[in-house]
Amino acid sequence: MYQGSCLCGAVTVEICGPISAIIHCHCSLCRKSSGTAYATNGFVALSDFVICSGQDALSFFETAPGKKKHFCRICASPVYSSNAQVPDKIRLRLGILDSDISERPLSHNFVSSRACWDDLDADLPRYDGYEPGRVLPK
Repeated sequence: MYQGSCLCGAVTVEICGPISAIIHCHCSLCRKSSGTAYATNGFVALSDFVICSGQDALSFFETAPGKKKHFCRICASPVYSSNAQVPDKIRLRLGILDSDISERPLSHNFVSSRACWDDLDADLPRYDGYEPGRVLPK
């Protein structure tokens, strides 16, 4: 079982089954809805997805008829997407997970749409915290 929550903690979820078809999506819709270079999404059976708390804090934006992006209306964290054409599954935003998962991403998708500043092969330094010498704004 996996557990997750939004940024403010109002919405908490449990996933009682596998997460399948995990991808890093670089399409413009995922970039805009996540505010990042890409969104990491995986499919979960609706029967394995439980909203433990915060159902009343969830809202949605319908991107096309029957396609909804569900998010916390308090902190705006994206939680999952639903599609009326696939009513038995949701597409989970993996960034909300608090648990480690055993599944791994399969691919980077829509790379031709990636942000011009996103270099998938960049050999950048890696740190466990802020980069050395960072000065925080006052």
